[in-house]
Amino acid sequence: MHAWPASEVPALPGKGRDLQIHDTATQGTITLAPGPVARIYVCGITPYDATHIGHAATYNAFDLVQRVWLDTKRQVHYVQNVTDVDDPLLERALRDNQDWTELAERETALFREDMTALRMLPPQHYIGAVEAIPGIVPLVERLRDAGAAYELDGDVYFSVESDPNFGKVSNLDAEAMRLLSAERGGDPDRAGKKNPLDPMLWMAARAGEPSWDGGSLGRGRPGWHIECVAIALDHLGMTFDIQGGGSDLAFPHHEMGASHAQVLTGEFPMAKAYVHAGMVALHGEKMSKSKGNLVFVSALRRAGVDPAAIRLALLSHHYRADWEWTDAVLAEAVARLERWRAAVSRPDGIAADTLVEEVREALSNDLDAPAALAAVDRWVERQLVSDGDDESAPGLVSRTVDALLGVAL
Repeated sequence: MHAWPASEVPALPGKGRDLQIHDTATQGTITLAPGPVARIYVCGITPYDATHIGHAATYNAFDLVQRVWLDTKRQVHYVQNVTDVDDPLLERALRDNQDWTELAERETALFREDMTALRMLPPQHYIGAVEAIPGIVPLVERLRDAGAAYELDGDVYFSVESDPNFGKVSNLDAEAMRLLSAERGGDPDRAGKKNPLDPMLWMAARAGEPSWDGGSLGRGRPGWHIECVAIALDHLGMTFDIQGGGSDLAFPHHEMGASHAQVLTGEFPMAKAYVHAGMVALHGEKMSKSKGNLVFVSALRRAGVDPAAIRLALLSHHYRADWEWTDAVLAEAVARLERWRAAVSRPDGIAADTLVEEVREALSNDLDAPAALAAVDRWVERQLVSDGDDESAPGLVSRTVDALLGVAL
């Protein structure tokens, strides 16, 4: 599966700062100082609907991570998946009387278009669950043969008790885990499971649903968590720098995935930092496909909204915050974009060297994008009322905003 084209990232004078970021597992801020190549895995979409603002906010956060690392003169090895076969996708296809593969391909293509418009840097490896199946089957067989998985009516489940570090990503108690498991795709009430929290690794073929050859597992399709584990281990190995996604993935998805990988490799942890973006609400409720309260990036673009304004709207909130999308949020972003463009369109201006460092400092401090925007706002306010004589300043500000915030002026 191919990703989307990369926009050019301008080089800035000097060098950026190492990233300090909040780690869900330790509930504290840690400093990440990768080697020459920083490694990040971000969980992708289940393509049964278009990209909504909640998706865009999540991928914006991890785009900032990439930009901070690139500014430190590192390379970035970024991997993202597409869950192109799963229950929600099959249910939507059945509801709309569509072929599930055509639905997945269409929505994945639209996602690529949205990411391109928003200037999100693409992953080096963009892998669909279906194409990962040949690598998933051997992992499930290894877990089963090691006694870390068991069969139940043809399905194969992972035993969470096989991992002594289970629970160290989300730090939730058993009751909270059970409630979230039921809410987020698990089946804690299924009879016969050794532990209600045990997640499915391989689902035996169901009538009328797609299935693949699973070798000794029989025909079926993979569970949700093992998909990302197989892709991450194949392309990044263990103890990569960041495992990322929305805050609703901390449990069960990232918790279970970490346990799968840790049992498979005997290493701990799977990732140095587990980083989670907040949820976006609309009309007082979390934006979600199940509730249907969605604002689509593609719809905003069709309505003539500049993608740079959409991106500024996302950047105006800290990535870990839960916030609400409103017309006022977008209007403020549109106005900000107009001011910034007016300021950099002048032939000269006030010096901007300190601005570069202010934006770097803000983003290295747990991706504090609102502080970075405020720094640019202060320069813009001075620029619009002053008679500066630095001919290089407007260009330097444009390159800084592009390189570090992904906004083209």
